[in-house]
Order: sequence, then C-alpha cells, then structure tokens
Amino acid sequence: MTREPQDITILIDVDDVINNLCEAWCNWLDKKYKTGVKYTDIKEWDMRVTFPLLTADEIYAPLLDEEFWHTVNPNVDAIKYVYQLMQDGYNIYLCTTTNYKNVKIKFEFIQRYFPYITWNHVVVCSRKQIINADILIDDAPHNLIGGKYQKILMSQPHNESFDNKAYGIHRVNSWEECYDTIHSIIFSA
Repeated sequence: MTREPQDITILIDVDDVINNLCEAWCNWLDKKYKTGVKYTDIKEWDMRVTFPLLTADEIYAPLLDEEFWHTVNPNVDAIKYVYQLMQDGYNIYLCTTTNYKNVKIKFEFIQRYFPYITWNHVVVCSRKQIINADILIDDAPHNLIGGKYQKILMSQPHNESFDNKAYGIHRVNSWEECYDTIHSIIFSA
C-alpha cells in the first residue's frame, strides 16, 4: 500500500479481541450455575452449544449486568497495541456487535481501559461486512467472511477449528503478532 497511515482505516472488534469476554463469561456462568465448563471448552462461537443445560436468558443475562463487566479485562497487550496503532496515525475504530441494551455498559468498559478511544471511534452494527475499511480484526469468522477488507482472525478456543487459510484470512495468536501482521499487510500490498 502506498497510502499514508491516516488514509488507512482499521476496525477492531471488542469482545475476545481487545477483551477476554468469553473467559469472564464462562467463569461467571460456572460460578453461578456450577457448570464445570472451562474457557478452553468453548469450541463454538454460539454459547448455547457450550451450555446446553442453561436457558438462553440464563446464558445471556451477564452481558446486561454492570457487575459482570467489572470481571471482564483487556487482553494481553491490547491496550498497548491499539494505542500504538493510533500513534502510528491509522484511523482506528472499535467495531462491535452487541444488544442495544448493552451499549452503555460496553462503552464504560472501553473508557475504563481504552480512554483514548472516544465514542466517535466506536461502531455498533450487526453486519460488519457493510463497513468500508481496510482491515478488520475479529475473533468471529462470520464477521470476516465476505468483507471487502483485509481480514485478521484473533485466535480463541471457539475459532480454533476454523480453516482461515481457505478464506484468505490471516490468523494471529497475540496482539504483538497482530501488530506485525497489520504492517505486513500494509507494506506488502
């Protein structure tokens, strides 16, 4: 890419990319319902598959609970590398799919750990493929497939069986690797 950083837009998913939502969620459900399920047991993006004995209301209730969101933490090095991408001059937007009732709580999480991200740099939508961007970093393959952006899949237990190479998707295992992959994409195009 011969474009300058300020001409490049990078979308970054929130849940399980900049935070440890599934891990915190799994721990919360195990503590409350004694499920015995560990985070590494989550092999499907749909949590109902992992917790078949719980109702949908029981599974999804924590996402609307402010107390729960205080158990969610940023992923290792996410704060550092999201900030670095902004310092490098890229247009950074956090892009999340969430229940409209959850937007305020999720933005409070973002402000707590990523205070340099303003509301003007948060996109809430259910189909990320409609957004015009250069790169999307996400943990959910269905958000990457079909988009016109370069695709980076953040590895998580729930996507480990996904064949990212079949779809031309870059897989990364850490934020350091993600940062390097972004620059590889930008400077090789």
